[in-house]
Amino acid sequence: MTSASPIAELKPAQVLAAGARWRPVEIIFWLALLTPFVVTPDYLSLASQIAITGLFALSLDLILGYAGIVSLGHAAFFGLGAYATGVASKYGWGEPLTGLLIGGGVAGIVGFATSFIISRFRGLALIMITLGLDQILAEAANSMSWLTGGADGLQGVKTWPILGMFKFDLYGQTAYAYALVVTFIVFLFLRRMVHSPFGLSLRGIRENATRMLAIGAPNHAHVRTVFTIAAFIAGVAGALLTETTETVSLETLSFNRSADVLVMLILGGVGQLYGGIVGALFYMVARDQFSDINPQYWYFWIGLLLIGVVVFLPNGIVGGLKKLGGLFRGGRK
Repeated sequence: MTSASPIAELKPAQVLAAGARWRPVEIIFWLALLTPFVVTPDYLSLASQIAITGLFALSLDLILGYAGIVSLGHAAFFGLGAYATGVASKYGWGEPLTGLLIGGGVAGIVGFATSFIISRFRGLALIMITLGLDQILAEAANSMSWLTGGADGLQGVKTWPILGMFKFDLYGQTAYAYALVVTFIVFLFLRRMVHSPFGLSLRGIRENATRMLAIGAPNHAHVRTVFTIAAFIAGVAGALLTETTETVSLETLSFNRSADVLVMLILGGVGQLYGGIVGALFYMVARDQFSDINPQYWYFWIGLLLIGVVVFLPNGIVGGLKKLGGLFRGGRK
């Protein structure tokens, strides 16, 4: 008779507590994100875009990686947040911190309304529903040119200095610092949430929704909650884009944006929490470099890169690094 493993003997509370502890590599990772201020100051505008996209990918990972909600229209909430903040700014309110709440609030309200439909479907039906929602909103934004600017984009967006002191400069220093701080704060919230009993319930729904119902878990309520939170965060990411670029276009609602962020998440690692940020960093830096090398055929190299990652790192970059770290730890025993 074999003895049970130490992990199997741990209670759920102990497992959650162990996962919530900060590891040295995490601290190093966040400190490394400060290096662009010194090492690559000419690329701070790109760095701010990476931080914003990483935040958007985090919101998708929350529903896909932890709750198993497949979405091909997550850009609907990103675009809603971008337009809500942009319209508020155009008509006289450009304060950035409350602008984030406006963008996130509008996206969160729509997310909550649609969550009653989302919570009742799984699999392919979810793909069609989320994609349809995104297409409806994109067409509505295109038709309401009097409000959104239509195909020409929303003009007249002006973002006030942060806290009345920090103006958005041409070099992207304020934009990157602002985007990085907001991303980090949201990450702290999500990190705590996924290592809570609620986060554990979400994993149970992802793995076996029927069994979770059998033990009395409120699946529909949990799905509605997490979908609303994810929509809010996606709206905040969209608002960040509006505030740092002072422009909004229909591209924020496009299917391409939904597809790109899904690719980034798969690249970094679904359900890894850091996967969205790492995937956005890896994908956008690679895209920038490949487009400089060959402006016409850079998608070819991106395609090869994605195939290579999926073949050799099926759990994404973060999953592969975790596995490599486990091998090193095992070798030291």
